[in-house]
Amino acid sequence: MTLPFRKDLDKYKDLDEDEILGKLSEEELKQLETVLDDLDPENALLPAGFRQKDQTAKKASGPFDRERLLAYLEKQALEHKDREDYVPFTKEKKGKIFIPKQKPVQSYTEEKIALDPELEEALTSATDTELCDLAAILGMSNLITNNQFCDVVGNSNGVDKDSFSNIVKGEKMLPVFDEPPNPTNVEETLQRIKDNDSRLVEVNLNNIKNIPIPTLKEFAKALETNTHVKNFSLAATRSNDPVAVALADMLRVNTKLKSLNIESNFITGVGILALVDALKDNETLTEIKIDNQRQQLGTLAEVEIAKMLEENTKILKFGYHFTQQGPRARAAAAITKNNDLVVH
Repeated sequence: MTLPFRKDLDKYKDLDEDEILGKLSEEELKQLETVLDDLDPENALLPAGFRQKDQTAKKASGPFDRERLLAYLEKQALEHKDREDYVPFTKEKKGKIFIPKQKPVQSYTEEKIALDPELEEALTSATDTELCDLAAILGMSNLITNNQFCDVVGNSNGVDKDSFSNIVKGEKMLPVFDEPPNPTNVEETLQRIKDNDSRLVEVNLNNIKNIPIPTLKEFAKALETNTHVKNFSLAATRSNDPVAVALADMLRVNTKLKSLNIESNFITGVGILALVDALKDNETLTEIKIDNQRQQLGTLAEVEIAKMLEENTKILKFGYHFTQQGPRARAAAAITKNNDLVVH
């Protein structure tokens, strides 16, 4: 349905605006500019040049001379009469002068205590041992040493000559030493994997951060033909997506590996999806750990992980903390089901 006001606009569709503007005279163009001045300057449909009046019609007075301009401005400033102050300036200080209040000095007068003549004579003639006994009885333990207090009170009250055992003390801080470096020889281990050494069953490269990425990919390539390594761990080795893709290619071929640990690395959702796709056809791996990567894997990767765990009944342990509730519940149910199948 065509609106009524649009019927009158159809005849203007084929008009050539440039042709119409070319036929206007100078007076008509000036009149048009005057009309455009009254339009909304913030109208985005207007060209930028039409949103403000042209204020460059004044003719140039001559070539630019910087020194002459500065001299003219200085002359104008000197000739301009200063505005008189409504309140004449005087150097008098207004308001009250701040005088800080003096705090009263507290004076203490010593009070003279008069003792009974018999008590004063007893204290004067008492020995040091007797005075220590009196201080311990009155609870003034800060006036005597531990040994003196122990002699008076005795060990039965939890006091010995070294310390007060009944007093709660802070727990002594035990030094925490750094973990020793991983003693695994990378080059020797890689060669033993390539040689299919039957004595090499577990490979631990954890926390060795200086292994080049090509070397890690060589480990994955060597495991494709190795038939003795059961556990392969490379946590915190700065592994990235290319390493994960190489491990995925290895999992499609290797039929002996039981456990794989790639935690605390730089693998993104792309590398994890490659591993998940390879695990759909792997029937020997029973444990895999992929948690604590540098960035979150994302919802898509978690959904694919849950789907893979539902299809692969061989995986019994899966190390990953899901961020989404749906994939977490599906993965937990799948792992429980896989473990129940092993028990029965």
